[in-house]
Formats: sequence, C-alpha cells, structure tokens
Amino acid sequence: MIDAPAADDALGAFVAEGAGWRFEGALTFDDAQRVFAASRAMALPANGIVDFSTLTRADSSALAIVMGLKRRGIAEGRPLSIEGLSASLRSLAVVYGVENLV
Repeated sequence: MIDAPAADDALGAFVAEGAGWRFEGALTFDDAQRVFAASRAMALPANGIVDFSTLTRADSSALAIVMGLKRRGIAEGRPLSIEGLSASLRSLAVVYGVENLV
C-alpha cells in the first residue's frame, strides 16, 4: 500500500491571481525544473508581484527559481517584487550570499 502524500508535499505551481502571481504548494529539487518551465509559459505578472506566502515546503531550488524569475523580469524590462518568502528561505539566501538577489 502506498501512502498518500502529506498536504505539504502537494506539487507546487504558480497561480495567476489578479494582477500578480502566487505560488502554492511545495517547491523542491524534484519539481523545480517543471515549475520553472511552467512559469516561462506564463506572462509575467502585470503588477510585478510574486507572492510565496503559500509555499508549503522548499529547499535551495526555490531560491534558484526566485533568482531565475528576477532575471527574467529584468530581461523583459519588468522587474519583479518577491513577497512572502519564509524566514528559513531568507536565511538560506544569506548563507549562500544571494540575499540581494531575492
């Protein structure tokens, strides 16, 4: 018998909400490539806000996604504002020396 995944193990995705984006679910190494590819298929948020407050579980891959989104925003002339990152992800960004990029 295979156990159902825990609620915080739900596959994560960006959701267009109003003029912004919200990330829902988990974002780890296992699904980062899929999440990033899906984000590239979406138009950047009109208000430039990407909200991660409903991110349930993350590892360093989440930081890579955030930095990739920020680079894309700059390349498209639409800088993004990242909101709702957990304290643990912000701490991880400091450890890796990329806090100014997120």
